Amino acid sequence: QIMFSPSLHSLHFTLRFACPHSLACIFPDQRKPLLRSESHRHLLFSRKVFGPRAMAEAGASSTPLSTQESALCPGPKQALVSLSDKKDVDFLGRALTNLGYTIISTGGTAAALENAGVRLRKVEQLTSFPEMLDGRVKTLHPAVHGGILAKRDLVSHMETLKHHGIGAIDLVVVNLYPFYETVAAAGEALFEDELEKIDIGGPALIRAAAKNHRDVLVVVDPADYCALIEHMQGKGNEEDKVYRKKLAWKAFQHVASYDSAVAEWLWRHAGSKEFCPSLTIPLSLKTPLRYGENPHQKAALYSDSSLCEIGAGGIATAVQHHGREMSYNNYLDADAAWNCVSDFSAATCVIVKHTNPCGVASRSNILEAYHLAVEADPVSAFGGIVAFNVEIDEVLAREIREFRSPVDGETRMFYEIIVAPKYTEKGLDILKGKSKSLRILEARKGTKGRQTLRQIGGGWLIQDVDDLTPDVIDLRTCAGELVGDKQIEDAKFAWLCVKHVKSNAIVVAKDKCMLGMGSGQPNRVKSLQIALEKAGKEAEGATLASDAFFPFAWNDAVETACRARVSTIIQPGGSMRDQDAIDCCNKYGVTMLFTNVRHFKH
Repeated sequence: QIMFSPSLHSLHFTLRFACPHSLACIFPDQRKPLLRSESHRHLLFSRKVFGPRAMAEAGASSTPLSTQESALCPGPKQALVSLSDKKDVDFLGRALTNLGYTIISTGGTAAALENAGVRLRKVEQLTSFPEMLDGRVKTLHPAVHGGILAKRDLVSHMETLKHHGIGAIDLVVVNLYPFYETVAAAGEALFEDELEKIDIGGPALIRAAAKNHRDVLVVVDPADYCALIEHMQGKGNEEDKVYRKKLAWKAFQHVASYDSAVAEWLWRHAGSKEFCPSLTIPLSLKTPLRYGENPHQKAALYSDSSLCEIGAGGIATAVQHHGREMSYNNYLDADAAWNCVSDFSAATCVIVKHTNPCGVASRSNILEAYHLAVEADPVSAFGGIVAFNVEIDEVLAREIREFRSPVDGETRMFYEIIVAPKYTEKGLDILKGKSKSLRILEARKGTKGRQTLRQIGGGWLIQDVDDLTPDVIDLRTCAGELVGDKQIEDAKFAWLCVKHVKSNAIVVAKDKCMLGMGSGQPNRVKSLQIALEKAGKEAEGATLASDAFFPFAWNDAVETACRARVSTIIQPGGSMRDQDAIDCCNKYGVTMLFTNVRHFKH
């Protein structure tokens, strides 16, 4: 490689072009590269090519540099700043300038910094190459990545930088194109338009800086600017090595989450209905929790940043208006209550204890629904989670605050959490007055078509969410007869309730009110006995729902239910002994409906 030695001794760097017969060098004062070709013509290149006269005026010479002349001047420290999110970029630019950094920047970031009065050097001045391919290539260049990746304590690396006239870059501040936001809001945008929003140069810069974090600070979040400046001023609270490692971790995590979104998006467009062969779930720490299910277990809440979860609703994204911080068990119970109440189209109140609904009622009058839900099992409801699928106004809020336990008629009902889709201002104020510890959540109904993950030892199980509702299934009458719409409506109500009860699950309901339920028992007979015991005399004429088929009928669960004089049994069917169940119901005059849909919940 031939090195050109101009008459000036301020040669900043040399650059090897893609063409092996040409080299370029740049002068810091002129910021324009000098080019020599095979024909020894001297050209001045700055997006436009000028003739030999301009080159001669620049004082170019073909004499090789001496060792002393080619030595890299230490110069000021350099910071590369290229941002999609330009929040606080003016603060960052001025702070870095005050610390003696030379700022290198690109495109819109450079314009924003210049508008803020910050002096800078543009990347194309560093690389002697203009931005090209509609912005696809800006920083992918040895003059940039060499300055980032060179190990400062490795002589061979530093000699290489000097040999090629590359200056070290000590700080990289980069964040990426808003791919999440673009794709989520794209609607019917063309695939090619979305493809152009995938950042290439940004992740390369971030990864390079993070890999060489011992020598290069890397920042991807505007929220870290203040701490960065304090650390660079020597006022930080962390040891330098630890601080650099944390920034590097955040940088790699930033890129990993970004790449996972791109992969998710591409798999969606690939049109495959199969499960993705490799899956990465980007999770973001929302808050540490006091403890897990028990005080000796550590716990935290993470929000899911997957594209499919953007705007999808759910308890993890709920707004807490009041009360103590949520616990691990609070989140589990609130999630169960919200998922259950969200399944109902009519105005409904659901009360949950230990993830099982202990009271459910639907009424046109939400106050009545609330009373019935509590009265279904007031002992379990005390200290439970109450969820509504309608707005809580002043009247309902006052009733929640003042309602007395049906057990003694005196004790005010105590609840851990209230969940609703929205609150009136007055209603929220009233609820806040019930208790300082009462957690008041405002949540959005979850979208359909989602998937759920569950961890087992050494792996994860993934499945579609069980979001089937009665309006999308065909009920088949297998025994007895339907005598009116009320019977059908109660059957659908009970079937929707049992879907949210832990297996083996049995629900007894009447007039769109759950009267009793049996949950989590190893055998269905025991769950049925518990449900009938809770329902008491009200079981007569009620509807009984089972989450799975009855394996036996005579002298077993089906006959026990018939003897309790329920009017209707709704179950999936599918047992080898379905005919026994049908014969038993016909003997006792009980209507039996098959759904052909099972609702196991473990």
